[in-house]
Amino acid sequence: MLAIRLIAEPDRLDVLVLPVRPADSAAGADASAEPVSTAAAPPDDTADEAAALVSAARLNGRAGEIHTQLRPGRTPGRLLLLGIGDGGEAAWRTAGAALARSAANETHITIALPGELTPAAVRGLTEGLLLASYRYRLTEAGDTPTLDGVDLLLDDPATFETTVATARTTAAMTHLARDLTNTPSSTKTPQWFVDQVTSAAADLPDLRLRVRGPAELAAEGFGGILAVGGGSASGPRLVELDWHPADARTHVVLVGKGITFDTGGISIKPVPAMKLMRKDMAGAAAVVAATLGAAALRLPVRITTLAPLAENMVSGSAFRPGDVIRHYGGTTSETTNSDAEGRLVLADALAYAVRQLAPDLLLDLATLTGANAVALGKRTAALYSENDQLAADVLAATEAAGESAWRMPLHNDYAEYLGSDIADLYSAPTQGAGSVLAALYLREFTGELRDRWLHLDMSAPSWADGDQAEVSRGATGWGVRWLLRWLASVD
Repeated sequence: MLAIRLIAEPDRLDVLVLPVRPADSAAGADASAEPVSTAAAPPDDTADEAAALVSAARLNGRAGEIHTQLRPGRTPGRLLLLGIGDGGEAAWRTAGAALARSAANETHITIALPGELTPAAVRGLTEGLLLASYRYRLTEAGDTPTLDGVDLLLDDPATFETTVATARTTAAMTHLARDLTNTPSSTKTPQWFVDQVTSAAADLPDLRLRVRGPAELAAEGFGGILAVGGGSASGPRLVELDWHPADARTHVVLVGKGITFDTGGISIKPVPAMKLMRKDMAGAAAVVAATLGAAALRLPVRITTLAPLAENMVSGSAFRPGDVIRHYGGTTSETTNSDAEGRLVLADALAYAVRQLAPDLLLDLATLTGANAVALGKRTAALYSENDQLAADVLAATEAAGESAWRMPLHNDYAEYLGSDIADLYSAPTQGAGSVLAALYLREFTGELRDRWLHLDMSAPSWADGDQAEVSRGATGWGVRWLLRWLASVD
């Protein structure tokens, strides 16, 4: 991962970055820009040069705007003017991401930062730099120069050490979630996922890991996980990862859907819809990575994470449309669509959390429905909860982290569509409002925690078709950033 140093005196000035901002924020995109006074005076005549360039290049200072000036034979050899917009955390995150991409062929840059910079702005800049520099490739990258070092030039570096460390942990855990999700399913079996969690957890103290295999799942009655995983040669697993600091006052359970590949089962998907189904465990990746991050940051909240893992494959042992599944705790589901498998494994995990863990708060993250993208587009998750305060707190955390969610209705009159003639529930109603109905189905397994439960349908924002600000093409790691912010605020 990109190395970031906090320094008070520059010792390497190959490339110098100077911030600029809109001279008149009310003028919007047509505003002219002005240089921002930095904590350390830039060398030689670069300040005057920057002021002249701002006008000559007609910069407006919007966040992420970049102008490069070559200076052959002088120091620095390149001068980059970086737009920082309104100077808030989100603007600095956008600026950092743009800089990481614009300077990708450099090896080292120094950023001269304003003297009045806030910790939030430094966090935004650091996260933007680290997240946008992420790449996932299974081939050799070649000898092309890559940015591997950034110096942040500040008047008091020690003030921001904790902020940068938090941002680095957040980015590292987001990278982990992206890596897990991007990994092809020829490698990513349920047991492979378990191995990755085991390895990552081994480096952190005070984490307890339990993994249930098929025999234990059968003995304890996890019928949904067993049904979905029954068609694969790679058997299902249930990961239970527990972070329990001594000073914790609140217990949060996080549940993440972990379908390591989804063919749709006997209700098989068309090829275009199946191609990216390695991402169908992005919810599990997010909650596991966030829990590891919370342990690394020593957050004072107890977290138990449940990741039900299975491959939904086609074979003679695959579960069939019309089967009745008995979940953990005894509730039964009639399923007529084996491609609505995620809710079946989540139902087991939610029921187990309610009956055995008795947390204060219960959250689940899942790449659950295509209806998420139909309703909200490709960048926004659908949030469901009957708890107004919990919903508001999570929405505030997503906004602060630069992720996006929108609260959706849980219409009680739709619950009648879940009725089955032969089972307690019908898992996949076809009356429309697919994301809402999936949430209503999951609600049936929350028991006495119904008023302290929150569900996020994150199928859409879990994957990006192209680079966008700090989001890199492919798996986005959506959920890790806001979870760590929210968990840090849980009382």
